[in-house]
Amino acid sequence: MGAVEDVRLLRARLGEAEGRRMDAPVLPVEEGLGELLPGGGLRGGASYTVAPSGALLLALLARASREGAWCAVVGMPELGAEAAEQAGVALDRLVLVPEPGARWLAVTAALADVLPVVAVRPGGRVSEGEAARLSARLRDRGAVLVAQGVWPGAEASVEVSEPEWEGLGAGHGHLTARALTVTVRARRMPVPRRARLLLPDARGALHAGAARQPAPVPLPLRAVG
Repeated sequence: MGAVEDVRLLRARLGEAEGRRMDAPVLPVEEGLGELLPGGGLRGGASYTVAPSGALLLALLARASREGAWCAVVGMPELGAEAAEQAGVALDRLVLVPEPGARWLAVTAALADVLPVVAVRPGGRVSEGEAARLSARLRDRGAVLVAQGVWPGAEASVEVSEPEWEGLGAGHGHLTARALTVTVRARRMPVPRRARLLLPDARGALHAGAARQPAPVPLPLRAVG
């Protein structure tokens, strides 16, 4: 059975269980991310782009999933159930379509008809027209699209930089957490927002507690005189 047929079965099962509305509220995200995103979360009917970081993508889905929203991940075979669970995603409300094939866009659109959050890694270039048609569908259903990579007309982009692992001593120890800078750029925000977060923390999820800033890179010494 193909991915599109599987989505049709899912649609038949869920029906109106989600209570989808055109005035869908903003879906909550983990503390720390909410302070960066316009509106404080994922706005229904909008699309977002995420840097190629599976941990960041799962962190965006985690809280909405725990609070009752069904989520789908399309075209990311490396993101399995174990990683999703560690990130805080509720597995009983997660749909994984790791290999959607050439019809990945049709699968994504069909899932957006029945689920409030759909994350996708585009399997090819998305034209302005294709993105506009899917955006109209998102607005009609109040769904959120999170694309890993380029997506025309996205509400905001979420990126990571300056990663720094913690837990290693002088050649020994175990990696316990990764501090990084998360940057959000949005059409509705004139200035990008940034925060230093732990992703993952010691539990494998996102932590908004104070993370130390990366050490400055020392300048090379030059002889004087």
